[in-house]
Amino acid sequence: MKTLSWTRTPPAYPAGSFLRRTAASSLRAASAVLARLARRLRVAPAPAGARLPVIEFQAFHHEAGAPEGALYVDGELVGFIPVSRL
Repeated sequence: MKTLSWTRTPPAYPAGSFLRRTAASSLRAASAVLARLARRLRVAPAPAGARLPVIEFQAFHHEAGAPEGALYVDGELVGFIPVSRL
């Protein structure tokens, strides 16, 4: 019966690999610094009740069946604006 012998040998890096490994570790360090900075600078989310109203203006009768000059806020009709056509 044949047995396999195994010895740990350091990997042979090709010429120029020192520069690549140095550049890669520098980029990883810079990435970590930028990630920490981004976490410190991130904006807190706005409170749930502080959203802006959605305002819609239907200027033509043929769009979605709305009467001319209908003004909607958050989907509710709040008034009419006189519309003059050319």
